[in-house]
Amino acid sequence: MTSFRQSFGLALMLASTTALAQVPAAELSKPPADARHYIIESTGGKHGDSWAWTTADGARMSRESMNLRGQVWETDARGVAGPDGMPSSLVIRGVTPQGDAGESYAVSGNRATWKSQIDAGSAAYSTPAFYAAQGGPIDINAWFLERLLATPGKTMALLPGGTARAEKLTTAEIGEGPTKQTVTAWILIGVSNSPIPLWADANNKFFGLTLGLDWLPAEYAGEMKKLETAQAAAMAARAPALVKALVKTPTTPVAFTHVKLFDADARRFLPDQTVVVDKGVIVSVGPAARAKVPGGAQVIDGKGKTLVPGMWDCHMHVGDDYTGPQELSLGVTSVRDPGNNDALTIDRRTRAARGELLMPHVYPSSLIDGKGPNTAQVANVATSEAEAIALVDKAADNKFTGVKFYGTFNPAWLPASIAEAHKRGLHVHGHIPQGIRPMDAINAGYDEITHINWIIMQALPDSVIKVSNGIARFEGPGRYAKDVDLDGPAMNLIVSTMAKKHLYSDPTMVTFEGLYVPENGELSPAYAPFVGTLPPTTERGFRSGGFAVPKDLTRADYRASWAKMVKLLAKMHKAGVPIVAGTDGSGIEIIRELEIYTEAGLSPADALAAATIVPAQLVGQDRHTGSIKVGKTADLVLVEGDPSVRIGDLRHTRVVMMDGKMMDADALRTAAGFGGRPK
Repeated sequence: MTSFRQSFGLALMLASTTALAQVPAAELSKPPADARHYIIESTGGKHGDSWAWTTADGARMSRESMNLRGQVWETDARGVAGPDGMPSSLVIRGVTPQGDAGESYAVSGNRATWKSQIDAGSAAYSTPAFYAAQGGPIDINAWFLERLLATPGKTMALLPGGTARAEKLTTAEIGEGPTKQTVTAWILIGVSNSPIPLWADANNKFFGLTLGLDWLPAEYAGEMKKLETAQAAAMAARAPALVKALVKTPTTPVAFTHVKLFDADARRFLPDQTVVVDKGVIVSVGPAARAKVPGGAQVIDGKGKTLVPGMWDCHMHVGDDYTGPQELSLGVTSVRDPGNNDALTIDRRTRAARGELLMPHVYPSSLIDGKGPNTAQVANVATSEAEAIALVDKAADNKFTGVKFYGTFNPAWLPASIAEAHKRGLHVHGHIPQGIRPMDAINAGYDEITHINWIIMQALPDSVIKVSNGIARFEGPGRYAKDVDLDGPAMNLIVSTMAKKHLYSDPTMVTFEGLYVPENGELSPAYAPFVGTLPPTTERGFRSGGFAVPKDLTRADYRASWAKMVKLLAKMHKAGVPIVAGTDGSGIEIIRELEIYTEAGLSPADALAAATIVPAQLVGQDRHTGSIKVGKTADLVLVEGDPSVRIGDLRHTRVVMMDGKMMDADALRTAAGFGGRPK
């Protein structure tokens, strides 16, 4: 649920010296007839519009309207360039899911000053720098790219901090006849952990962006697939070098000696163990005092360290090729991707199998939704039951492990679609289609409920259920969860049913903590350990806060509802509902997810099992991975510290092994764009 803007960092840009009061959409700037018009779209269809134009006095204006599954952005921006071409004043107005979008920035004399909903500050301004702000239409990024490409060395200082650099990636020929032109993709380095590609025309003017959620000129909207394909191929060409640099295949056995070991099968921690790996397989596990280390083996001293199975993120929408090093640096060797651009998923799988891409094992689901204003981005859209069944078959033919249904999917199509999925051996999970409750989805055949909010929806009023495919899926639980009786009939029914039927829960607790708990400017606990290791633009984006609270509620109400969801997790665990750990975030939140589990009363062993053996059981891979056992594939992580006492020590990865191949966690972090180890 992390927004595109949070993951981009740079696309969060703007800010005279005081932030403005929230401006209603009707009062925002109106684009003239000759404004440049961009369509915001994905494989799921159109999600909004963006316009940009220049006024008679030279001001740069823009207006954007976007709806992502009920999350609405209505913003405009006005910027004036200084003598150096950089913004000398910049103002954004409007509303975002976090509330007021008002932000201001101005250069006066030799000082730059900014104020946003999350921070305020100033800095000396003596050399050109571009202000990377918190929000605003895509034209702010267009201005940024154009200044960067015009800067010597294509390297540019940013405010409040950081440096951006551009490298040429590839070109593509698009359009026909008079609209035919060649555009160039540039990757931006320094604004996010992953390089960010943007497209420019032959004059180095912004053309568009294709990142799953695409901004393209209206007259070129039909070129989305061509540009995405060219961009993906060019990015793919960079990936083999990472594999070569980061992965070492041992030529001798490897022995992890004197480690504390997490036995995921028995859900216990064992002291002073030695584990031997040979040819990618675990060949020996036992007390160090009795262990036989083969002659010539590579010995890794594990004193003061803990060896755990390779972890899983069961809700990770793989973003790009750089997701691999990032996830592996955190000890995640398996990912369940619950919905993505299927073509890119298949491409990454093919390249990983050839050894050309460094990526955890990915177990994908195909995302299937209906057609409407809240259709999920990157969804496969069905407009009839027959189309839905065909999409299920396509997922099976593509060797996906599951299908994920979404909120605009017609609930009348669920029984037949689920029956086909089960016939084809697919796991069925997802959101709950609009107008029905989670028990209805369970009765239709769901194997798993995705997200904690959908489970508590069983007890919410009909007024929420009727519009549950939009923002109500967040605002409803935020408003009503605090008053739900967890021991009442509704919650007892769904929890007992899930336990009896062994239906999984992928609660993504960390997502809802981030949506309900922090105010604007506050850093969610998931990101605090990474402060100082992230690009400044990315870190600032993580301070955008939770969703705006309705006017008749307070942040305390949302926090009380969040606390009730934590208690619901405890109730589910106690009842025997199998929990799998997922994040639905930027990819660095998995350990915080486990910390929340322990705060709910799970033992560290039970929490870690939710990120190891239980996910392996869910996808039917527990005979091969998920625990440290003789004969299993060597997916292992050596961490500094003792997660049986402090589960946050799982962030302190030192050695990562996937399929018996060795990787240094610090080298993985560097490749993934981190500036050091998390705290």
